[in-house]
Amino acid sequence: MPVLGVLISGRGSNLQSIINAVRSGQLDATVAVVISNRADAAGLRRARDAGIETVCLQPHDHADRDAYDRALARNLSDRCVDLVCLAGFMRIVGPALVEAFPNRILNIHPSLLPAFPGLNAQQQALDHGVRITGATVHLVTSMLDDGPIVAQAAVPVFDTDTVEALSDRILIEEHRLYVEAIRMMLEGRWTVSGRRFVRDG
Repeated sequence: MPVLGVLISGRGSNLQSIINAVRSGQLDATVAVVISNRADAAGLRRARDAGIETVCLQPHDHADRDAYDRALARNLSDRCVDLVCLAGFMRIVGPALVEAFPNRILNIHPSLLPAFPGLNAQQQALDHGVRITGATVHLVTSMLDDGPIVAQAAVPVFDTDTVEALSDRILIEEHRLYVEAIRMMLEGRWTVSGRRFVRDG
């Protein structure tokens, strides 16, 4: 059975959607470990409540960014993780982790990339006056929100939207989309051609 490792920094709502999908059989996988860069991340409790091993790796306990990423890679490799899922992990992933898991790290972002990368994507969408935004699951590279796109979902933007209202609607799509993208990755019928994620058949 494929093994997942999930990296979080906060409440872990996308983590919960992954846990639920594994429990229901929607994902034929197991979550071996949840790693957080913050000791107070609420998602750690979600993982413990589900009987999943948790690890807290805080950046200030490591000499530099590269040492931190090597520690992440070591913890994931020690648990034989096949696919790494960033679920609200608020750190840029460096070469040491990317090279340890080539084309095996996913991230979910609350916009239709390449529009509005980085922080506060929902506020960026409102500030630009777009009529449609959404969610994107992509393969992770060492560049911020820049890897090949695996899946996307569109979400309308209303004139009356607040950041909170728009974020809530995007999050609904995130939960559905991330599970679907993980399933596609685990099926293995895909290749990467340049910047394109291509599904076979």
